[in-house]
Amino acid sequence: MTIRKWGFLTSIFFISNCLLAQADMVVIASEIFTADPAQEFAEAMAFTDNEIVFVGSAADADDWIGADTKTYNFENHFILPGLHDIHNHLLEASFPGGTTALDPWELDPEVLGTTLANGTDFPNSNGWIMGNGHSIFTLLESTRPTKEILDDVWPDTPVCILEETSHSVWVNSKALEIMGIDENTPDPIGGHIYKFPFTGEVDGILFDNAGDLVLQKALETNPEIEQLYYEGLVGYGLGLAAKNGITSMCEGRTYYKRNYQDIWKKIRDEDKLTARIILAPWLYPEDAEEDLEAAFDDLYSNDDPFLRTNQIKCYSDGIIINATAALHDPYDDNLELPFDKGLNYTDVDRLSNMITTMELKGYDFHIHAIGDRGITEALDAIEYARDVNGDVGARHRITHLEIVDPLDYPRFSELNVIADFQVAAEWTNPSSWNENAFLIGQERTMNFIPVRSIHETGATVCLSSDFDVSTLNPFQAMQNALLRAPQNLDSMEEIVYAYTLNGAYAMRQEDRLGSLTVGKLADFIVIDRDIFNINPEEISETEVIQTWVDGKLIYDKNGTVHLTEVKVEDHLTIGPVPTDEYVQIQLKNPELKSLEIYNSQGQMMYTANPQGLGKINVKVLHWEAGVYFVKTFINEREYLIKKLVVTKTK
Repeated sequence: MTIRKWGFLTSIFFISNCLLAQADMVVIASEIFTADPAQEFAEAMAFTDNEIVFVGSAADADDWIGADTKTYNFENHFILPGLHDIHNHLLEASFPGGTTALDPWELDPEVLGTTLANGTDFPNSNGWIMGNGHSIFTLLESTRPTKEILDDVWPDTPVCILEETSHSVWVNSKALEIMGIDENTPDPIGGHIYKFPFTGEVDGILFDNAGDLVLQKALETNPEIEQLYYEGLVGYGLGLAAKNGITSMCEGRTYYKRNYQDIWKKIRDEDKLTARIILAPWLYPEDAEEDLEAAFDDLYSNDDPFLRTNQIKCYSDGIIINATAALHDPYDDNLELPFDKGLNYTDVDRLSNMITTMELKGYDFHIHAIGDRGITEALDAIEYARDVNGDVGARHRITHLEIVDPLDYPRFSELNVIADFQVAAEWTNPSSWNENAFLIGQERTMNFIPVRSIHETGATVCLSSDFDVSTLNPFQAMQNALLRAPQNLDSMEEIVYAYTLNGAYAMRQEDRLGSLTVGKLADFIVIDRDIFNINPEEISETEVIQTWVDGKLIYDKNGTVHLTEVKVEDHLTIGPVPTDEYVQIQLKNPELKSLEIYNSQGQMMYTANPQGLGKINVKVLHWEAGVYFVKTFINEREYLIKKLVVTKTK
């Protein structure tokens, strides 16, 4: 049972002013966790404009209520500061590109080919067939080059299928031809071109940066793709973040060559940005340092509290299941790759130079590092910059941190490096640690993702999602962080700090956000249960009732579903009906024989076989907010209507 430490200093401080001012808004709840070490729990808050002017007891809150004060009483509900997710890929995850989703548990690569053949066969606006979701291990079991499986379906159209972790792609011969990849092509920095074991022929599997280069081509920026990213964020991604209580985020990587920064800026300019965002331009491994520095100089911005570009994202290494995470000692099984200690996207010398140069220009580095060597080298690079520049107040962080050398644990605190962990997925729990043993051996699987060990050194620890590799649900991550002994955190207070005040520190906004403290801004969430005093196994079931950003209500669980955007095609029209519970589809082509609606994960939500012209009302009241796709069939030909977008509003 948590012992409440009620604080009344704030209430007393304002007694002399209470007759002179009234708040714009007063919020009362069963309990408020403030994430303020001086006063962790309270009952009420008062706000003027978007600023907190009072935190304390419900009785003292009466002094702030006047004739024009809006008062909200969340009886039986609980309040937390707005949550900070400092590592996710919301823009990429929200992309409504119409890709076919594959089953990562499917063990037969030929079945994957059949699934793709039966899925969408519509190339994107760059002429590429896209898909995602398979396991790398399924492809490695193929008895023929995997490119041939795709060639059977699409011999003349380039295909790029993203593996479930996003660290490899599966391509066909046409894609290899377009990219100029053959048996004589050297591996790119940070990547590997896989060869079929029996013949040495280029296979169709491209690891890490070799695959990134294909994605860069397949998703090359153009107005249609940029519009899809925009619509996905506005119609789905930002609403999903709000539904999960996330009010501040760091983009996992900002591909500036694909104009991600312009998409975010457009949303901000249109006043549709409902979370505070930091962008992190990607350090392209193949680019010269002088070109990267020039690009970073041009992209840097730090003035807008809702949209800043002041971090740089880079990878030190790959991932364990690809045998590309950088290790000090060889893999037990390196998947027959031509290296046995992983690889580097950014080697230690280059990373040292980039950090030393760019931290003086205001950038913090956001470094992906998974293997023990990759993590050591990232810390070495930060230490090098510290030796050259002195302590310039940089707030560099390393994310993922799966296999960490115990000798490096204290270096996070010593170098003031933020440790950013993701523990929401089941495979991060101790019950799953042995799954990596065949690759790295039993000893290195122990203390996987050592949250507790690094926290105990006094380092700043944050929790984040890596969405959509893992769920965006922060309460699943909190539950796992509490229960994953021996590498757990001891209390929910510590865990909530990792998602609030510590995250605000990583985003350089702890002076105005991260805790519910007088003088800070009104970012907070209302949840349906006391996560500090329930069965820990129920924490993940927590629901967000409301999300407030800058004093504005941006999500209300009790809102209604309605259609916010429609697309008109020549054979049907999609539009809302007056009840806001249905989408109305008006049929305009008498030869239209069937119609299907799918969600963005490929699950069929609705099907109908209309006869002739007319109208169909599709009930969407209980659908999740998100992007949906409509398929129609006319004269045995399939058409894909780009999308309809359903959101929740008040």
